[in-house]
Amino acid sequence: MSQPPPPPPNQPPQGGGFGAPQDPPPGGFGPPTPPAGPPAAPPQQPQQPGYGYPQAPQTPPAGGPSAPPQQPYGYPQAPGAPQGAPQTPAPGQPGYGYPGQQPPSYGYGQQPPYGYQQPTTMPLQPQAPQGGRKLNAQMVIIVAAVLAIGLIVGGGVWYASSSGKDDDKDTSAGPGGTEGKDDKSGGDDAATGGGGTEKVPSSTSAKVLFQVPAAEVPKKEVWSVAGSWLTDKTYAKAGVREVIGYDPDTGKESWTLPLSGLTCAGSPEVTKDGVAVVIAEEAKRTKADPYPQCTEVTAFNLNTGKELWTKSVAPNGGEKAAFKEASITGTTVAVGSGTNGGAAFDITNGKVLWQPKVDTCEDVGYAGGEQLVAVRKCGDYGNEKYEVQLLDPKSGTVKWTFKLPAGIDNAKVISTKPVVFGVDSGDITASGATDVFSLDDSGKLRTKITLEDGKYEHDCGVNKVHDCKAIAAGNDKLYVPTKQHEGAEQYSRVNEIVSFSLATGKPTSDRADAGDGYEIFPIRMDGGNILAYKNGPYDKGSQVVSIDGGSLKETKLLETPADARVRSAISGMVPKSSEMLYTGGRLFMAQDLISAPYSADAPKEYAAIGFGAE
Repeated sequence: MSQPPPPPPNQPPQGGGFGAPQDPPPGGFGPPTPPAGPPAAPPQQPQQPGYGYPQAPQTPPAGGPSAPPQQPYGYPQAPGAPQGAPQTPAPGQPGYGYPGQQPPSYGYGQQPPYGYQQPTTMPLQPQAPQGGRKLNAQMVIIVAAVLAIGLIVGGGVWYASSSGKDDDKDTSAGPGGTEGKDDKSGGDDAATGGGGTEKVPSSTSAKVLFQVPAAEVPKKEVWSVAGSWLTDKTYAKAGVREVIGYDPDTGKESWTLPLSGLTCAGSPEVTKDGVAVVIAEEAKRTKADPYPQCTEVTAFNLNTGKELWTKSVAPNGGEKAAFKEASITGTTVAVGSGTNGGAAFDITNGKVLWQPKVDTCEDVGYAGGEQLVAVRKCGDYGNEKYEVQLLDPKSGTVKWTFKLPAGIDNAKVISTKPVVFGVDSGDITASGATDVFSLDDSGKLRTKITLEDGKYEHDCGVNKVHDCKAIAAGNDKLYVPTKQHEGAEQYSRVNEIVSFSLATGKPTSDRADAGDGYEIFPIRMDGGNILAYKNGPYDKGSQVVSIDGGSLKETKLLETPADARVRSAISGMVPKSSEMLYTGGRLFMAQDLISAPYSADAPKEYAAIGFGAE
């Protein structure tokens, strides 16, 4: 991998690094990464006819998650079922996006290649527009598939054996909280909101709690340090072949959990008992073996650092299966590979519940939390067809299956209850999800929402099932940030969080303005409230706010220092693509990839930064 390019000219001078919180570390957070050139604008997709009709109930296949589908795609639904609604805003709705003639952007850059960039110094003067998100490495979907997505009938196949009972109550929470509740009170603008657990701290002015230095990395290499978790007692961050637990207020190391190799993924969820899961490479990287496989799955207690178990699976006695995502639902840990099938373990003892099988179908990955949702593909290479399934987390039994049209080679789960997922319906896009599906409790299509590429700023990771950021589902709505556009003040930029009904697919009147100079996007749901991050302008701090889902009243929970060095560090984390956790008045941002400095005199780099009330 080539080294990062040199910093652009005409940048303000670097300051020393800011400290935690008494003595600042030397060297600051480094010069800015030069902006990439703006990408060519993707072709606009024509408005397609609405997705077709949910399918009639079917009998479930035997054999749990490995059983292939039995009903061909395209069974028509009964008349009167909801169809995909037109996605353009109704007359009188506020515009979602930016005008055709745009002034320069002054926000931080978009997600850099490999999800990582050298820390940057926040500019004190306006600068040229930043480059777009990296292009997906997937094959560009053929034109026939694009046409098919508008013509197919929405294939939700319901397996009638589902009991409808919640046999495995969820004991896990997402990053710092739970997902939005499946509120079906009706109406695009139903009075929802409230019920959140995040409270306004005694002081909303934040200080730097501490910073986690980035480990040294050999030149021209990029190492994964994926995984961070936050409880009221511990902030834990993956390092090089280890996970380290810190006191969340002081940064004092509480424990160290050694691992076999670099981390590949961490569970977004933490159980109520404080248990999380990390996937690691099977060995230390060497010249002879520079890329060991991600085979080792470890469950550990966040509060004590105690390893509960480490397991791997070797289907049919062959090589160990490699995994790149982990998710927790109840007492089940489900891990996905993206290519070779999925597996699951009992989180209490590591017992294998299921593992990859040689079949015409295989699980790509899973999203957990309130329910366990699988993304599955069937068919030969080059002719794969994808499905979304709701699984019983204890047995892996399929409760229902929703089939995607031929040619769609991805599905990214945004919410597991209700089940909401997105796909790129045409050419590779900057967002990773231009069409969002909302399903009901039986797996039938409720509606399809079109998020026109270039208008919205959510980000769904490449070849991953549960890596959508800056987008959230709750209150029976989908919350998405618009792209920045011209603000009221000269040279200012601003954006909004807007919403779409998960029942009708239509935009609602919801509009949470960032305010001039700020950029806002959802972090997660907090009950019926939207927990959001506001990236600050060049002379102000950034904020975490709670937005009431009914009134849209905004309440500030935390504001970072306006110091230039702090803003530089935040910018270097690339907030929209960082591991961002907020709970109990503390905000942590972390890198998932680290690399060698681009020069010998480059300032010190950091893997994580924490903020808390003064």
